[in-house]
Amino acid sequence: MNIYTRVKSGLTSWKNDTPLPTDLSTDPKFQRWHQFDLNSQQWEPVSANENAEPSRTDDSDLVLLTWNIDALNERTQERVTEILTFITQLNPSVDIIFLQEVSQRGLRLILSDERIRRSWFSSEHENTSCRNSFTTMTLVSKTRFGETSRFALGRVWRVAYPSHFGRDVLFCDLFIPSPTDADASTTRVRLANVHLDSLPIKPSHRPRQLSIVSSFLRSAGRGLVAGDFNPVLDEDAALIETNGLTDSWAALHPEEPGYTWGADGKERFPPNRMDKVALLGLKAREIKILEAQQLGGLDGQQDPGSDVPDSQQTDPEVILWSDHHALLCSFGLGD
Repeated sequence: MNIYTRVKSGLTSWKNDTPLPTDLSTDPKFQRWHQFDLNSQQWEPVSANENAEPSRTDDSDLVLLTWNIDALNERTQERVTEILTFITQLNPSVDIIFLQEVSQRGLRLILSDERIRRSWFSSEHENTSCRNSFTTMTLVSKTRFGETSRFALGRVWRVAYPSHFGRDVLFCDLFIPSPTDADASTTRVRLANVHLDSLPIKPSHRPRQLSIVSSFLRSAGRGLVAGDFNPVLDEDAALIETNGLTDSWAALHPEEPGYTWGADGKERFPPNRMDKVALLGLKAREIKILEAQQLGGLDGQQDPGSDVPDSQQTDPEVILWSDHHALLCSFGLGD
């Protein structure tokens, strides 16, 4: 790497008060967090650490949900509404939401939902453009990252990487207090929301994509990458380990397949653990699969807390919330 690239990276890091890798030729695109403003009735930008509501401070562990919500299926409004109802009713509550395959319409539906407007910071706003039909978005709970809390928002940004589909990675930094020392400073934790390239296209860009993501995580010291990894080639099986990351599902459920896609046998490809959470310098406490339910299941036909396995979906007219299941992972700074 030439000296110009190193100097540019250093200046970008200094300007945004955010450690960035100096060994990559990337161009981070910093953006703002947004919160819904009742006066303007719009999602307005907020600066890092400018939070809005009181927070619980019982411990430093966080709960992350990641979900590919299927941009291409029909009945987007009904699916998005029921997905948000399901997520916001979870107990314990979720602190961070990663969404992939968010279409332009899906984005506006999410940001028009009163529950999201009231209780969440968003990496996106109503006029965010969705390149190539869909995008990723990150939501962070005001309940946990409020102004009276020692939890705090850091910067949020995107990095384009080699892709057959023009995809990028959505990063954010969060600051987490020590679970044992009330007077200690907070620790920077970097989160990466990914939708790695799809399909068994060769040459595959997924190795390079995850390498770039892991470099950004290492420059922060601690973090995680979660989302749709699309591991459809043999070489994808070891990508997490070769990048020095810990696969949380493999660590906690080594004997279970953990399929998040195709378990109903209706897809043209075999079932796969498409969705993953990989950690660096963090400890996964628990991870579980939340199965996509049948559309209409929250209208009294089914308990919101129950799961209907795909194998029981025999009606060809049945529409599920997504072709992916969600992952729910709790994590912390360590033992």
